[in-house]
Amino acid sequence: MASKGFITIPKTKVLRLRRGRVHTSLLGSPVHTPENADGLVGVDIETVDGLVSAIAPAGTFPNNQGIDLNSGIVWPTFVDSHCHLDISHTWERSPNVDGTFKSALAATAADHRINSSYDDVRRRFEFGLQCAFAHGVAAIRTHVDSDETEAERHWTVFGEMREKWAGRVELQATSLTAIDVFGTDFGPKLADLVVKFGGNLGAVTPVGEDDDHGDISPRFQALLDRVFELAEERNLNLDFHVDESGRQGARALGLIARTALRRRFRGDILCGHCCSLSLQPEQMVQETLIACAEAEISVVSLPMCNMYLQDRVKARTPRWRGITLLHEMAEYGIPVAVGQDDCRNAFHAYGDHNMLEVFATAVRAAHLDRPFGRWPQIATLTPARFMKLKDYGSITIGKPANLILYKARTMSELISRPQTERVVLRRGLAIDTTLPDYSNLDDLQ
Repeated sequence: MASKGFITIPKTKVLRLRRGRVHTSLLGSPVHTPENADGLVGVDIETVDGLVSAIAPAGTFPNNQGIDLNSGIVWPTFVDSHCHLDISHTWERSPNVDGTFKSALAATAADHRINSSYDDVRRRFEFGLQCAFAHGVAAIRTHVDSDETEAERHWTVFGEMREKWAGRVELQATSLTAIDVFGTDFGPKLADLVVKFGGNLGAVTPVGEDDDHGDISPRFQALLDRVFELAEERNLNLDFHVDESGRQGARALGLIARTALRRRFRGDILCGHCCSLSLQPEQMVQETLIACAEAEISVVSLPMCNMYLQDRVKARTPRWRGITLLHEMAEYGIPVAVGQDDCRNAFHAYGDHNMLEVFATAVRAAHLDRPFGRWPQIATLTPARFMKLKDYGSITIGKPANLILYKARTMSELISRPQTERVVLRRGLAIDTTLPDYSNLDDLQ
């Protein structure tokens, strides 16, 4: 038997969980029972050979059968559609001197020059995976630093980790480099490297070293078309870092959408951050959202990192927190998700690859509650859909029993207190949720 958290889960062919609660937006199979004000319904869940075999109203199973969850919340394992496993966990050796975006770029570049060995990247990458796995994250799309001097090394680490962690964390990857690179001879080579590793083609939208997601450069459109062209030639999906600033002139999101429409791009497009949209004139916002909806663009917001970086001025309280227009995007039918982004590095000094913490931060900061509606899907089903992961993000009969069992009984309890007593089931079996010790990386700091 595996004893983790607040209950003991036996290793058994048939597992019955009684008197749990699931948010209705996370149920892939209907349960005909009333929901409470939070959108939670009482359920009994049965798994057979690691698959969900039954979901019934609470009280269906006899009291002498299975594990009593005492109204504890059951959640599907999380999906993180935007993080940076290869550059995280460098804070102690390469901190951000003033917390600004510009200093984060400088610190990261300096760290790459000094600490760029394969072993260094691999160990920090895997440390992040260990954290995520213990917190109940089952799938991750990581951005991979892809400048010419480091691309091969970082993508090779990704390939090794994807193979090693198969069956525990489903890994996808996107190239991360300045969009300028696609105006050089290395651009096609990088696109070919992405093909080799089955990744997505990505870029950061500012043009030039001094452009911090500000006014659009005259060169931007030609470079953007080149990225689309390389993706079209290789049948690649696109994934951009977009408008990560508080400057109204940062309007790459709308240009990406209109470029996709003009070119009739057939692939998927995911845009991360999109912070500047929150500060732009209403007419521009509406035009951008209409174009994004028509182009079927998905958006991932990174609330923890962007609240850390955006509007940071020494000795002044931030006036704006960097979160994009999640409610408005949802109204326009644009799929939206949230992700961890950077973790314990110069872009974000904190974080633990804990998607419940990310979701809770988004709920608090963006008012994604009362009603919760479909917002629980932003860290589960929605990212699973645009990552094309059909078996992830919901609790559905016939799909793997990848579940997180929480002692919390209400959404307030779930979000208010760190859920250290969680039980994570992968295919119906409890995993070890012990987090890796920070001292494992001491020699790298």
